[in-house]
Amino acid sequence: MKAGIERALHTAWSKKGGFSLAMWPLSKLYGAIVDHRKAGFLRHPDRIHHDTLPVVVVGNIYVGGTGKTPVVIALVEALQARGWQPGVISRGYGARPSDKPRAGRGTLDPALFGDEPALVAAHTGAPVCVHPDRQAAIRRLRRQYPQVDVVISDDGLQHLALGRDLEIIVQDGRGVGNGRLLPAGPLREPATRLETVDFIINNLLPGEAPPPSLGLARVLNMSMEPARVEHLASGESLSWREWLSKHGQRPCAAAAAIGRPQRFFDMLRHHGLTLAHTLALPDHYDYEQSPFEPLQAESILITPKDAVKCRKFGDARLYCVHPAPSFSDPAWFDHAHEMLKAISSLKLASTHAEELNSEF
Repeated sequence: MKAGIERALHTAWSKKGGFSLAMWPLSKLYGAIVDHRKAGFLRHPDRIHHDTLPVVVVGNIYVGGTGKTPVVIALVEALQARGWQPGVISRGYGARPSDKPRAGRGTLDPALFGDEPALVAAHTGAPVCVHPDRQAAIRRLRRQYPQVDVVISDDGLQHLALGRDLEIIVQDGRGVGNGRLLPAGPLREPATRLETVDFIINNLLPGEAPPPSLGLARVLNMSMEPARVEHLASGESLSWREWLSKHGQRPCAAAAAIGRPQRFFDMLRHHGLTLAHTLALPDHYDYEQSPFEPLQAESILITPKDAVKCRKFGDARLYCVHPAPSFSDPAWFDHAHEMLKAISSLKLASTHAEELNSEF
């Protein structure tokens, strides 16, 4: 039901039709609220927390999933390879509420951290801290993991109290939709927001055209390709080609509880798999009970985001497809690295200057 409503909304938001026109007055009210909030922070810059470490925000302005988490994972791993020790903060959507931030690394319980933070921690080994108050999350992260020297915020673009040094927007082929703010359109902020960020990453399906570029941001395209497949029950891991050769001729199904499940199904089909059944579940589905029983298939392929919640079922049919992002401009990691080095040096110099001034 929820997934059907979401599909209908996104279809309506792709054009300036009757629904969008009817919602236009509410959209103007929403825009006024957004402007008022921003003006409040401009008048009171002391309300913005600027950390002494570089802070990178990976977010979007299009409501719903656009593929931020694969970018966060890729960025964390790229920075680790270049000598950084990143830590990740997140709101922890879907996690059990807590007054205090939760921090951890390695294998984390998605019920306590949220499925996406648990996935980031499992893939990268980086420390993760979750809390709606991003400043509190940074403080806890740094206190528990003092070796962290750069903070990556998974989402938080609209969290105005969070000071940031680099902004990365991830969008898919829908771009800005009909260009209107919620609820007349899909945007949390005006489309002009794209003109003020550092990087724009277009998460595209094979053959999909990128949206028009805005502003001076470094723009690149990303596509997801299946890299390896893990059997959840045994832990056996095969490359995609090996798995396809071994299992691809048998009846296969796929299930996904992500922002756009069809993207996962299309990726599998594009890379050679025939699917007998597909199961699209709501984003952040809780998996309190297994939804896989009705599927008549020898193999059921799921996403890594779903796998962190599905190991408990012990279903021998479940395989996790680990996709790898491919970027049209891989040098963007080097560019981000150099920018962060410069930012880190400036912050360090500023901190030293403040310490010296406090002595006199």
